[in-house]
This record gives sequence, structure tokens and C-alpha cells, in this order.
Amino acid sequence: MSNAKASKKEKEVLETYLLQFLNLEKRYPLLPGIRNTKAMAGLLGLDEQELKENRTKFDQNAKEAALELLEEEKVAQWIDELPFDSDDTIVAIGDSTTDDLQSWFSILGYALEISVPEADFTFVNSGVSYDTSTDALRRLDRDLAAHEPDWVIVSLGTFDAARMNLTPDRTLVPLAEYWENTNAIEDVTAELTDNPVIWISPPPVMSEMLEDFRLFNFNIQNEDLLKYREILSGKKGYIVDPRGMRMGEDEPEAWNYLNDGLHPSLSGHTNTVRELLKVLAKSEGVEGASFEAPDDFDLNDQ
Repeated sequence: MSNAKASKKEKEVLETYLLQFLNLEKRYPLLPGIRNTKAMAGLLGLDEQELKENRTKFDQNAKEAALELLEEEKVAQWIDELPFDSDDTIVAIGDSTTDDLQSWFSILGYALEISVPEADFTFVNSGVSYDTSTDALRRLDRDLAAHEPDWVIVSLGTFDAARMNLTPDRTLVPLAEYWENTNAIEDVTAELTDNPVIWISPPPVMSEMLEDFRLFNFNIQNEDLLKYREILSGKKGYIVDPRGMRMGEDEPEAWNYLNDGLHPSLSGHTNTVRELLKVLAKSEGVEGASFEAPDDFDLNDQ
């Protein structure tokens, strides 16, 4: 095992940004020692206690965000109206906005565990950092079907829209391929459960902040993300934030993001949970698995 330790500067980068997305056990589940915390810490140049403390910190952040969210009167009402059964298994597939140790899915899990203590939900976070819809599709048997889900939440599209620095004239995953990938995910979900897919649209980015962030070799433009959202807006199921307004009604607001302008902060993740709960509680079923909003449904009603 390597005895190399991260420098002070490297630790700062790890602890303030990278660690919450470095869940390597999801990408390499069969690697010997991948579940060994001491081995993982050594790989990152940390000691075991440092790794545990950092992961605990992010987990606690998610729990505190859930507690704050539950103080909102409308949130408690929406949770009472959710379509989930008390023993449901809820699986999320997505990219680093889902894989984040303090992500919207972690906040959602805590919100339901706290507010519905008598339930026996199973939450499975199958998000993998920086995944595209093509990456997620490749692992559906392991990351989705193997968990026998009752509900599937899909949060993909952000990295499909990435334009690599050396190939800026095209997005990483073309729109036609994204359309086919999401159709395939929808078909697989229909074989696994009678419940429709819950689609979470990719949030906007703060392009200038993203361009200045040196760790990335790509850029993402909001005009591209809009086109991927338009594909999701035509899907059957629940569509969360089809217009991409949850990070700011008129334009994205900086406090809803980390300093890369791409990944949501706790505030941004909380906005996603709020929108998700609202859509699940207030949408009405029409013609089987196809859902549409009732006349009094207001996406801007917070």
C-alpha cells in the first residue's frame, strides 16, 4: 500500500471539492480492497480517520439541509401526498450531481426518513460522477435492475452537453443519442416497475465560473442544456423542473453552486429536492403512466 501523503495544498483541494465526488467504489466495485476504508484513504493520500471525518461531514451537511427543508410548511404537506409506499425501493441514476455525498438524493433520503419514521424505504444512489446517459445505460443491469426498484429517478444530461476543449464543435453525447438513451432507460424501467420514471432536468450552469475552473477540460453552455431539457419535457412520467429554473428564476444564482459554477451547493441541492417533492405530490396521473400538471399547478409556487 502506498505511504505517499497528500501535500497541504492537495488536501485542501481534496477536502474542499474532490472528495465528495470520489466515490470510486461505484465505478470499480470489483476492485480488491475497494470497500476497505484504509486502502481507499491511502490511495487518496489521506489517513483513514481523515477520510472518515470528511465523508461524515458531507453526510451531516445533507441531514442538516433536510431538517431545514422540513421546517417549510408546504414541504411537510407535499411529503404527506407522495405516491411512495412505505416499503418502496427508490433508485437514483445520474452523474456527479447525484453521486455527490451531500446531493439532493441524500437530502431526500434524510427528509423522508425523518418525516416518515414508520416507513421502511430503501434508497440506492447509483449516480456516478461525470456520467453521461451513455455511461449510465451501459451499467443499467448492475446499477438499476439488480436493485429491483419500485421507483427510478433519472438525473442525466449535464455531461452529455459537455464540449471538450479539443473538440468544441460538438457535444459529448449528441441530442439524438441522448434521446435514444433516455428512451432505453424508460423501456428498462417499464420492465422493472409499474411506476413511471421521475426525470430531473439538468440544471443550468454559471458558464464564466466553469470556464475559469482549471480542473476541467470541458465547458458546458446553457443553450445546449436547454435542448436536452426539451427532450425530457416530452417524456412520460414526472418531469422535475422542465424549464431549468430551480437555481434562480431569472438566471442562475451563485450561492446555489460550488466554486466551479457547475455542481450545486447545499442550497442548490435543496432547491432540487423541493421541486421534486412538489412535482411528485401535485402532479396527476393521466392515461396510464403519462402525467401532466393540474390547472392550479404553479412551478414557481415555493
